[in-house]
Amino acid sequence: MTPVELSRTVLRAVRRAVDGGELSVSVPGRAVVTLPGPGGCGDYATNIALQLARPAGQPPRRVAEILRPHLSGTDGIADVVVTGPGFLNFSLSDAQALPTALVAEILASGARYGFVDGPSGQVVQLHAAREVRAVVVMDAVSRILRSQGALVRSSCEGPPAAEWTDTLGVRVDAYGTPEAPAPLDIGIRPVPAPADPVPLGRDAARWALLHPAAHDRPRITDEHLVQREGNPLFRVRYAHARTRALRRNAAELGFTAESGARAEPTAVHPGSTLTPLLADHPRILAQAAAHHAPDRLARHLVTVADAVLAVLPTVLPRGDEKPSAAHRARLALAEAAGTVLAGGLSLLGIDAPEHL
Repeated sequence: MTPVELSRTVLRAVRRAVDGGELSVSVPGRAVVTLPGPGGCGDYATNIALQLARPAGQPPRRVAEILRPHLSGTDGIADVVVTGPGFLNFSLSDAQALPTALVAEILASGARYGFVDGPSGQVVQLHAAREVRAVVVMDAVSRILRSQGALVRSSCEGPPAAEWTDTLGVRVDAYGTPEAPAPLDIGIRPVPAPADPVPLGRDAARWALLHPAAHDRPRITDEHLVQREGNPLFRVRYAHARTRALRRNAAELGFTAESGARAEPTAVHPGSTLTPLLADHPRILAQAAAHHAPDRLARHLVTVADAVLAVLPTVLPRGDEKPSAAHRARLALAEAAGTVLAGGLSLLGIDAPEHL
């Protein structure tokens, strides 16, 4: 069971509790599933009970105890434990198969991995000052919110400069103050750019403006163009390009990726942190949307890139070694990581080249 499948299972449990009269709430559009935090246990956890407590008029732990029987015994779930104020913690019965299922899900979803299926019903109005960083951040927030099913309208105090649209690729729906505010009206006010980022070009300029948190002053320098390990944007794009190069190299050796290849879990990469990072991608997108913070996605992509770069040397056979199930499984994992990197960069409005 993957995190997305577990999220759907949690929502089904909420619906059963509502239908049975145990809870009086509206079923949310999504249940966020994460790795357990301090004091948690098992493979995954969700805070859905804390989310529903206020509308249900009951303590979070009571809501969790109501949901627990509807989750226990579900196929793929070995145990459900309530911890802290009301966190539901899951131990999966198919934990050994998680990497295989996760990789298959990512490869099937492609760049839309982590996206919400269908509209969420949320309507958001974003408004920014006529300043280059504010407009670029608003553009990225719009993309991320739409990936989570929101209907988004964006406006700016005045028409963006031509180079912001032509070079940086921003899109603004309207100019001036919105006449009819949306239910959720958000002002985008990051620390302004200290210099004109346009000479850096679209990709480097957008990264320079989006990678720092909104309250941090961005660095508009040529460091974002340098192709070396000290440049986070280069590491992300290089890691993506390397995953695509491995696919071409493997084809020359006569084998392709196979997420269901039979291999010992440690054969993928002993001690690798890559699989949980890929599993966490939907949560990162949800958090970036909820907090209107594309920097969270940018930093996550750097972490994924660093993890996949550590895995890549194990993918191809060495010397006279023949391609095995382990090699096919590692290649599938690398391709899944490349898919996550490409999808994340796309949401930031940055290109993910296959050759670098």
